[in-house]
Amino acid sequence: MNILLTGSSGFIGQNLLSKKRNSKLKFILNNDLYDNNSLSIDGSTDWSNKLKNIQAIIHLAGIAHTYDVKEDTYRFTNLEGTLNLARSAAKQGVKKFVFLSTMNVFKQDNVITTNTQISPTNLQAKIKYETEVKLADISKNYGIDIIIIRSPLVYGSGVKANFASMMKWVNKGIPLPLGGIKENKRSLVSVDNLVDLIVTCIEHPNAANQTFLVSDDDDVSTTGLLQNMAIALGVKNRLLPVPASWFVLAAKLIGKPAIAERLCGSLQVDISKTKELLDWKPPFSSAECMKKTADAFLLKSKES
Repeated sequence: MNILLTGSSGFIGQNLLSKKRNSKLKFILNNDLYDNNSLSIDGSTDWSNKLKNIQAIIHLAGIAHTYDVKEDTYRFTNLEGTLNLARSAAKQGVKKFVFLSTMNVFKQDNVITTNTQISPTNLQAKIKYETEVKLADISKNYGIDIIIIRSPLVYGSGVKANFASMMKWVNKGIPLPLGGIKENKRSLVSVDNLVDLIVTCIEHPNAANQTFLVSDDDDVSTTGLLQNMAIALGVKNRLLPVPASWFVLAAKLIGKPAIAERLCGSLQVDISKTKELLDWKPPFSSAECMKKTADAFLLKSKES
């Protein structure tokens, strides 16, 4: 099966390319379709006669953050770019289209299920959900199977941003006042488990026109997550047992309650539908994924 992969240079795309598990799947990068090896995906991209030998598309490309771009630019790339690709794909006979969405499309209940109320929490999530809705219309009008995966925080080898920063602090032995945040529960997903689900959705007939939630199925508190990091990194746990209520109060006093919510709040994901409909479970434990993440982090630290 020929699969067009967009966003192959990103964190998830790179891991997907490095973990091809099925010789029947041939990944084709979007730039491979153009002679000049240069392609910007947006609402004006010309896909004419480029997708005829493609059976499925995994669409990961897009602008990752909204804070450094205008809303119109973000919409033209992420929303219109996705819809333009899906429409073109359907017209040229592509059968499946996998779109990676976000858990932030939901109202932030403690436990998110497939029945949780939709209430996007920011512009990125709002556009993700708008894209989901319009992709469903394309599926009805053109007959292409649309598969949506809503993901929580993704970690793994090569992870950046806040997760990498936390790993850096833990590895340096910096005392962190987060040892008392033990009652919350957070769902995460390793890039290894996410990649496995993406490939499963391409292969499994029950995935057609479904929306799936994903996680490692092993929820953890903030304190537990940092303890697991320390174990994986092989360093001493230096968490200070400051009560979570003190941390919440301090965050309010400095005018940053959102930080406390991210660290002290709960966000669990119920993946029952994913497991039952696809006969799937995360193939890798959170412990082994954290160890792989830590090993990659330590190797990069030595090289830099």
